[in-house]
Amino acid sequence: MRKGILGRKAGMTQAFTQDGKVIPVTVVEIEPNVVTQVKTKATDGYDAVQLGIVDKKSANAKKTDIGHAKKANTNPKRFLKEIRDINVEDFALGQVLTASTFEVGEKVDVTGTSKGKGTQGVIKRHGQSEGPKTHGSRYHRRPGSMGTMRPMRVLKGKKLAGHMGCETVTIQNLEIIEVSDNDNYILVSGNIPGATGSLVLIRSAIKGGEKTPKEIVTFESEVVEQPSNEESVVDVEPIIEDAPVEENVQETPAVQEETASEEATEDAQA
Repeated sequence: MRKGILGRKAGMTQAFTQDGKVIPVTVVEIEPNVVTQVKTKATDGYDAVQLGIVDKKSANAKKTDIGHAKKANTNPKRFLKEIRDINVEDFALGQVLTASTFEVGEKVDVTGTSKGKGTQGVIKRHGQSEGPKTHGSRYHRRPGSMGTMRPMRVLKGKKLAGHMGCETVTIQNLEIIEVSDNDNYILVSGNIPGATGSLVLIRSAIKGGEKTPKEIVTFESEVVEQPSNEESVVDVEPIIEDAPVEENVQETPAVQEETASEEATEDAQA
């Protein structure tokens, strides 16, 4: 059975394996997901779990939203998402899901809203070729033929200029590279749709796949412990300056003769 969790796209970085390979990864920030509703076949006709994320101010919430959240003993949520084809027996109303919902090596499908690019022409939107630039050509970036003579109208599905982006996109069979429950993030291999800070849904891969966890190189900074003030104090014995110092100096013969001559000179002068 499938499982899922809501998160926010934080950006991209890279991870290194023990074999020396570089894996581009997307960092997904996982905020606490609250189970706001559990649907069963007996009550709703199908099995599903509704997840809520990001608290909403009570002043901005409707009474129905407040009452719906009160059943799960939580605050009204800004984003709600339903996950079907799930084993509802593993979830309880008001349960909080964290990043530890998934394990390293699992295959997942990530769904998000692609970046909006406004109104674009057929060249950027559909990848059509440009026309001649010179020699009197008046066909440069136009959509081209609208179709055959019959049925005298533009058929549905014709690739024309229009709004581009802001579509729900799902990328399948991505791999979980790292899970951090303490820092609340999940590293997913490759890129995922959406802008930085956008909401994404991570679900178990519908196509499945073998669980092949990779050994990632982790970098830990060394922490140098500073000695406490008590340990840094060194016991020094006090020095007494008034203590008498005995000098045991033996005079050499040359010094003795010089002293004797000085005494004889002083006696003669006297």
